Amino acid sequence: MGASQRIKVGLLGSGNVGSQVARILIEEAQMLSQRIGAQIELTGIAVRDTQADRHWQAPAELYSTDADVLIDRSDVVIELTGGIEPARTRILRALNAGKPVVSGNKALIAKHGVELQQAAQASGAQFSYEAAVAGAIPILRPLKDSLSGDHVNRVLGIMNGTTNYILDQMDTTGAQFDDALAEAQRLGYAEADPTADVEGQDAASKAAIVASLAFHSEFTIDDVHCEGITSVTAEDVAAASEDGYVIKLLATCERDGEGVNIRVSPTLVPREHPLASVHGAYNAVFVQAENAGELMFYGPGAGGNPTASAVLGDFVSIARRLVTGGAAIPESTYAQLDSTPMADVVSRYSIGMEAEDRVGVLAAIAEKFAEHGVSISTMRQTKGQNAGGEPTSSLRVITHRAEDSKMRATLHDVEGLSSVRAVTSLYRVEGE
Repeated sequence: MGASQRIKVGLLGSGNVGSQVARILIEEAQMLSQRIGAQIELTGIAVRDTQADRHWQAPAELYSTDADVLIDRSDVVIELTGGIEPARTRILRALNAGKPVVSGNKALIAKHGVELQQAAQASGAQFSYEAAVAGAIPILRPLKDSLSGDHVNRVLGIMNGTTNYILDQMDTTGAQFDDALAEAQRLGYAEADPTADVEGQDAASKAAIVASLAFHSEFTIDDVHCEGITSVTAEDVAAASEDGYVIKLLATCERDGEGVNIRVSPTLVPREHPLASVHGAYNAVFVQAENAGELMFYGPGAGGNPTASAVLGDFVSIARRLVTGGAAIPESTYAQLDSTPMADVVSRYSIGMEAEDRVGVLAAIAEKFAEHGVSISTMRQTKGQNAGGEPTSSLRVITHRAEDSKMRATLHDVEGLSSVRAVTSLYRVEGE
């Protein structure tokens, strides 16, 4: 294939991202062709409804409801429909026919990525999905290529813009969760049904993808421990701030003995850590490697234009390979590490408690921590009154590093003390 030949592109989906990909393929066709070394042609756009309103309107004759025909007549397929089916079946149709595929479908890749990569390897087709994680931020290719000669030990990531906006609003304005969520929805950062974002599922899909590449293994979303932010209160955010932290929904992927622990949870990050300065709906991924040291990738994590940029980056790379006749590059999964259980995770913790304000209470709580080998770093007490006018004490404990199983056992015993009314919060502390 040379400059006089043509690469036919089939686009599946014309939502926010798909529309912008179509626009760039049409409006920037000459520039893209010059970079690729061959003419490109958008041969069609598969949609459910050819008459629907679009974020950007392509020529009407490009829209079709027959995705299979479009796949069969294309040289490269770009899948931006989202969801599991029919996206999975359509991608497999293309890959099994030896056609390279670009996708931004994080949920599908986190669930069936192993199957899709196996199909790609069997047919010699390239399967690329930079847009599946962190929008325009180039993070997957650096993990696959730039750091392929290094040992990645840990990845910390703010991988969901909606939750970062909500937590940032709670931190900077003192808003409660519901109010911050409503503002995110008004501004278009959150969907009408924000469940996948606020329950951590979106970030968990991305964490599974990142961990697979960073540690050369095969992980799915089922390997990710997932906690959302719906229980985070303005009081928790304020208490974290007083202790010098900010709460972020953090995806953590780290070596844990002979395996990898992958988790998503609201986490305390020190104010001086680079991730603490990520505001609004932005994303950032912090990588710790043995030789490269600490690296941070930062930028817009969603949106039509930023995500389209990542899609087109994959497309240009694939198209160049078609022009030069280069072979597809398979995923490196040689390590085959297993995911490790949360019980084995070692971390620092921040715990909030409500207790009676009387002599001996703090000593009794400290004794339970000592019994389980969990060392207290700091303990802060704020006095108040309950509805009946009785004196109460709000406690905030930050521990030294401890195993998750020991921390859970400690809190079980603390909750059994008659002087402790409730354990109100438990957060991991990362980035120190």
